[in-house]
Amino acid sequence: MNVLLVNTSETTGGAAIACGRILKALRSEGVDALMMVRNAEGRSEGVIPVGNGLKKRWCFLRERAAIWAAKGFSRDNLFYVDIANSGIDITRTRAFRKADIIHLHWINQGFISLGGLQKIVASGKPIVWTMHDMWPFTGVCHHADNCRRYNAECHDCPLLPRRGFKDLARDTFERKAGILENANITFVGCSKWLADLCSKSRIAEGHRVVSIPNPIDTAVYTPTDKAAVRRRLGLPEDKKLILFCSVKTTDIRKGMKYFQDSCRILQDTAPGEYEVLILGKDSQTLGSTLALPCHPLGYVGGAASLADYYNAADVFVTPSLQENLPNTIMEALSCGVPCVGFEIGGIPEMIDHMSNGYVAKYKSAEDLAHGIKWVMEEADYPSLCHNAREKVVSTYSEQVVARQYISLFK
Repeated sequence: MNVLLVNTSETTGGAAIACGRILKALRSEGVDALMMVRNAEGRSEGVIPVGNGLKKRWCFLRERAAIWAAKGFSRDNLFYVDIANSGIDITRTRAFRKADIIHLHWINQGFISLGGLQKIVASGKPIVWTMHDMWPFTGVCHHADNCRRYNAECHDCPLLPRRGFKDLARDTFERKAGILENANITFVGCSKWLADLCSKSRIAEGHRVVSIPNPIDTAVYTPTDKAAVRRRLGLPEDKKLILFCSVKTTDIRKGMKYFQDSCRILQDTAPGEYEVLILGKDSQTLGSTLALPCHPLGYVGGAASLADYYNAADVFVTPSLQENLPNTIMEALSCGVPCVGFEIGGIPEMIDHMSNGYVAKYKSAEDLAHGIKWVMEEADYPSLCHNAREKVVSTYSEQVVARQYISLFK
């Protein structure tokens, strides 16, 4: 069985990390799998870059320019939508011709156009599309918030106002639906939440929709001695450390307003007890806005280094307002670190409320702060840590997830 995984990037972003982990998991189970990417940052084994530099740049800029014009030349939320009007034809490659199954992941920002998708469907090869957000079954958006127009027909998208231009949301939705109508395709939601949303869209009508989680290497993300890690990293051993991390920490969708408010509550109610570790771009900027003492650590690369910082923390917090199945929660749980997050997307599937962490009321800074304090001051902390690790080993380990995909492929 030859499987070709397709994702825009090799290592940048949650979808890239998840896709790379699936590649590794499949290969470890004996599957002949390759990963085709537009951006090959690491050139790992089994990863194939496609497209030349000029072509890739042109496809990216052409799409952004069209969206920019449709938005009345406003840059607000410019990367919240994709129209897939330009891309690279992967069907001409040797790897595509050899593959028995095409396994799509996150293919946006000028990688696979709708025309390219049509050629993939026309090849007759079975397609599995693992969804890392909502774009595969909406018109143009990656996260629809409370909008459900995609159930029947996207139009007048709040993120893409018409302003005298043709309705790109409707046009893109109708073309996508037409391309996939008779495709041999199975949609895979990384979370049950996303799979359920997909099953209600007209684009998925008549197709199989299943849920398979992303995998994680539990041998890398594993519990270690917290005090020893803190000494090695130069972090305080006598403080309760809260960890937050994101590719871009100041992204409004990451719920910084609520995290800032919860930090003020913690500082007011338990002064001097808590400090915050921040991993990711703009960590210094975010840290300057928090009431608690901060350790802005910037971007940290490499799974082993990330695992160290997870192990240094007492609790991992994600105040995100839009999430599917966050790799960060999975990584923290795998290191035996309890997690706190809002009741949104796939988060409640990962955090078992008051068993391996705390699920806070959506957009409630008070409950987010309460959850952190509950984990650290009221709960049976060793039990939370044990349950966190057990959840990952039994549900998200590479072997468990790879076998689900192999069964699907067969």
